[in-house]
Amino acid sequence: MTTYGLLLFEAAEELDFVGPWEVFTSSAMIREQHNTAERPDTTVLIAERPGPVRCSKGMRVLPDRTFDDHPPLDVLLVPGGNGTRTQVSNPALVEWIGKTSAQAAWTTSVCTGSLLLHEAGPARGRRVATHHAFEGTLQAREDITVVRDARYVVDGQLVTSQGVSAGIDMALWLIGRLHGRDHARAVRRYIQYEPAPPYLSDEPSGRC
Repeated sequence: MTTYGLLLFEAAEELDFVGPWEVFTSSAMIREQHNTAERPDTTVLIAERPGPVRCSKGMRVLPDRTFDDHPPLDVLLVPGGNGTRTQVSNPALVEWIGKTSAQAAWTTSVCTGSLLLHEAGPARGRRVATHHAFEGTLQAREDITVVRDARYVVDGQLVTSQGVSAGIDMALWLIGRLHGRDHARAVRRYIQYEPAPPYLSDEPSGRC
């Protein structure tokens, strides 16, 4: 059984956590269907307090658990979004990330979630990815190396990705690491994730 914990906070970017949520829950469904898990994998949305969280573009999400009542996590995922700029000064959230990361097998982030991981400690002295528009700002902080032009970066048990849709790539890599590449390919097929440049068929040359 694998327990995935996805952090929520005000003004978090929706796809940063919804994309990995889809990957993790689809993975659990496929593992159950094929009886490859002794107990079903679990994905929980965790926020500092109960009640709806309003995300970056207006989606309202109800967390499953709070900082004080969630199960032990195998995987911690920290999303990004405009809310990271204020949450980086939230001592309760930063302390929770640091403590929870130390207990989890894997710590991950999407987009500017890497800022929160740096503030909390797990990303210090590590190689990370972040949203392309935030790379310079994050690199200006001490004790961190931002890897540019990489959809996701693996540094030990820390996995960080670029912005928004890149979290899906990162999540697929992670379930492949946990449950095998064939399983990750099955999940990718199920969610029909086959990125291609938009409007490709409109161009005579086949290029945008």
